[in-house]
Formats: sequence, C-alpha cells, structure tokens
Amino acid sequence: MAGKKHGGHIARGRHDVYEELAPKLGKTAAAKIANAGKTKAGRSAMARKAAATRKAKGK
Repeated sequence: MAGKKHGGHIARGRHDVYEELAPKLGKTAAAKIANAGKTKAGRSAMARKAAATRKAKGK
C-alpha cells in the first residue's frame, strides 16, 4: 500500500492503555508502550524501567 509506513496496530486488550498515554506521550510512544505490555515479560520489563526511573528521580 503506497504511503503506509507502519501498520498502526494496537494489541487487543491494550487500547485503554494507549488511549491514556497518547495525549501525554504521542501516538508512536504510546503504541510502543501499549503493545509492549501485551505479554507478562513485556510488563515485567516496563515495571523494571519504571522502578529505575522512580529511583533516579528520588521518589
């Protein structure tokens, strides 16, 4: 399909996450995060990153 660069798919069951994040982070970043949380491994990786961010910010 001409002009279509990426699929633009959000994983089933992750649309609520996407809708919450998209206004804050933008569509691309929100889609990456929403789709990464589809599996247990993806959610665990995000939790580790969030914990490291909180630790770095001193919260």
